[in-house]
Amino acid sequence: MTVHQLSRADARRIAVRAQLLAAERPKTALETVRQLTVLQLDQTAAVAPNADLVLWSRLGSTYEPAELGTMLEHRVLVELRGMVRPAEDVALYRADMADWPGRGALRGWQVANRRWVEANDGCRRDILDRLTRLGPQTSRELPDTCVVPWRSSGWNNDRNVIQLLDIMCGRGEVAVTGRRGRDRVWDLAERVYPDDPAVPADEALRTRGELRLRSLGLARERAAEAPGEPNDVGAVGEPAVVEGTRGQWRVDPEQLGQPFAGRAALLSPLDRLVFDRKRMEELFEFDYQLEMYKPAARRRWGYFALPILSGDRLVGKVDATADRKAGVLRVDAIHEDAPFDPATGAAVRAEIEDLARWLELDLVTRDS
Repeated sequence: MTVHQLSRADARRIAVRAQLLAAERPKTALETVRQLTVLQLDQTAAVAPNADLVLWSRLGSTYEPAELGTMLEHRVLVELRGMVRPAEDVALYRADMADWPGRGALRGWQVANRRWVEANDGCRRDILDRLTRLGPQTSRELPDTCVVPWRSSGWNNDRNVIQLLDIMCGRGEVAVTGRRGRDRVWDLAERVYPDDPAVPADEALRTRGELRLRSLGLARERAAEAPGEPNDVGAVGEPAVVEGTRGQWRVDPEQLGQPFAGRAALLSPLDRLVFDRKRMEELFEFDYQLEMYKPAARRRWGYFALPILSGDRLVGKVDATADRKAGVLRVDAIHEDAPFDPATGAAVRAEIEDLARWLELDLVTRDS
């Protein structure tokens, strides 16, 4: 098979186009989610919740957050592994659920999880019984009858029901059916997921890789493990070499040779275009970290700075905060990695104004 030779610009344009961030915007939220494959759920709302911010970046202020809630309510989309996914994709995970905690030789943590569930089988049955009789419940409403507490480094100690629910979700027994505030609401999986037959494990793994490559455009065959959704794609697509980077990539052949027209966009720090920081650095040569966990004095760009995309380049960060009590979107700084030309500056300001309009907040900048 031919190994495609790509410049960094080629690679960036493939990535941007695949993530629906080129000039031609997608038409609907559902079309967007199906192309992106996943929306990461994160309730941090310094500007807006991640899932909504990702959809706004693609659709603009025509996107209404209620659309996402409606699609989840009607089971067009479902929550699985901490991500919003098209409901039809659940079939690609059923083989993994049936084979929990894994296939072949198990890792130490997988063996420990299996033993912990076995020790607390009574609590698992109590949860299933309560959901069967009473319907959807939050973890706070479910009984903790575990006889062996969950132990970790400290963060999750004794959060028995939450840990057991997450494991039961991985086993295909329960599923998230909604939210009450920040609390997940759980129900029997058979009431939430479509009743599609499981796709055989090897076929499902390959199909998930194909969907992920379609959404990323370009990815490594192997990458470090990531929570929720992998950053690698396996041996799908076609091999490629990207100028200035080491080793081979996998490219979606449908993206090769396509025309490119870019635009400006403000991205969530958890956006899939930048979520894999190593890939971001390799392709975009962009210096960025999410600084919300740093002391304020050590932040370079801000608590929840939004990466700025211009065409096929990441060119800066916007330090913005949605102050809903005051009714304003505060923009404390626009960090330019290199001075913006007039067209770029105007396009970035237009995106900031659109963000404020979408949030229904007045825009306040440091020089206002």
